[in-house]
Amino acid sequence: MKEYCKFKSALDILIGKWKPAILLQLISNGTMRFSELQKAIPDINKKMLTQQLRELEYNDIVLRVVYNQIPPKVEYSISDYGKGLSTVLQVMNDWGAAHMEHMTELYGEDSSEISLDEADGGDTNGKYR
Repeated sequence: MKEYCKFKSALDILIGKWKPAILLQLISNGTMRFSELQKAIPDINKKMLTQQLRELEYNDIVLRVVYNQIPPKVEYSISDYGKGLSTVLQVMNDWGAAHMEHMTELYGEDSSEISLDEADGGDTNGKYR
């Protein structure tokens, strides 16, 4: 990897629709069970939550602890290594909130509904020209 592209390795860990949401939940709430994560992120399905957690576990960002009991109990938490991401995630979250506010100021309340075609000058009914 080129010297100037080292941030890509960090982005690779965070890329995924649900990873930032999962990480923010675990950072905010501490240890959580799978069902608690599902309730906290209601739009994610079981398969996707499992996949994203496995990727985060593989990268040593999330710890998975399985208790040998019946019924099975599994808990997830941020690893000590993963805690280094908390500042990065908070800054990104703050920037994202500021960006949404900025877009609303530029384009109005429905700015999050703008498609890429519209942003690139497609059919916008003259709204953004």
